[in-house]
Amino acid sequence: MRPRTLRTALASLTAGLAAAGCLTAAGPAVAHAGHQANACSPSVSLAGFSDALDKTTYDGAYVGNLSALAPDRRGSVAALSDRSSLFRLDARTLQPRAVITLADEKGAALDSEGLVADPDGTYLVSSETEPSIRRYSRTGELLGRLPVPDDLRTAPEGRARANGSFEGLTLLPGGRTLVASMEYPLDGDPADLVRFQTWQRTRHGDFRLGDRYGYRTDPGLGVSEVTATPDGRLLVLERGFVSGVGNTVRLHLADRPGRGTTPHKRLLADLADCPSLGALAKQPQPSPLLDNFEGMTVTGRSKGRLDVLVVSDDNQNDVQTTRFLRLRVRA
Repeated sequence: MRPRTLRTALASLTAGLAAAGCLTAAGPAVAHAGHQANACSPSVSLAGFSDALDKTTYDGAYVGNLSALAPDRRGSVAALSDRSSLFRLDARTLQPRAVITLADEKGAALDSEGLVADPDGTYLVSSETEPSIRRYSRTGELLGRLPVPDDLRTAPEGRARANGSFEGLTLLPGGRTLVASMEYPLDGDPADLVRFQTWQRTRHGDFRLGDRYGYRTDPGLGVSEVTATPDGRLLVLERGFVSGVGNTVRLHLADRPGRGTTPHKRLLADLADCPSLGALAKQPQPSPLLDNFEGMTVTGRSKGRLDVLVVSDDNQNDVQTTRFLRLRVRA
């Protein structure tokens, strides 16, 4: 979705092309004491980016409007469009290999924003229209939906803003706890407080409502994505936009959710501080690398760092780009 307003280094390095994936990457790493090659911050470095899917189609479906990512079966990543298309991408090249179309109980399209590829083989998909979380089969058949508290529903039924509810979705390690993040505060809540709702898996494989807790955003920002780390903490992507200025996108690390608590968070990086690696912006941005980044997932880990894939939602707009970033994150 298009973010609400907020106000919120350029480094020049040799670019290369990753095999078959058209992933623009940094040149050879250079060892410097106290310096991390292609660093966005002491905790995050940019391994590369790809615009190869921008304004493309696959099997008749527009490959854009991407709002969520999730590791899928071996060698693939699921990418969810907020126009109800669910793509399976090759994890290495990021090229589409399959697409299915999702729909609600009446056959209508979803404003689909959050995605979990459940180990049981199904997909959990959040929509911010109601909001809702639905379960789908591998082929896109609707299997059911999870309960949602009344006050989290979109006004006037509840206190959630239109186009500002379930934006992020993740499953904690062990597969027992599902977390959905609201994008913006509920009506009547402080301007920097968003709600994270949890569900607990039952022995029958269903999910029942669990605890809820608050998360404090940076001033003016909303939560565009949340994804669990292997130790149960949360990577939180905060985002905002000002016309004529561009996007602010910050990556935070938050403590594992706890009952009735507001988790401590730590800024890992402001993505405006990443090297651009030759990226171009189609509208004013604090850095040419920036766009409307909205989807994120952990794809692996090595040498003490997490491999994190991030994607932007181009809103099918000529001045925005479907762009993937590969980050290395020391969490």
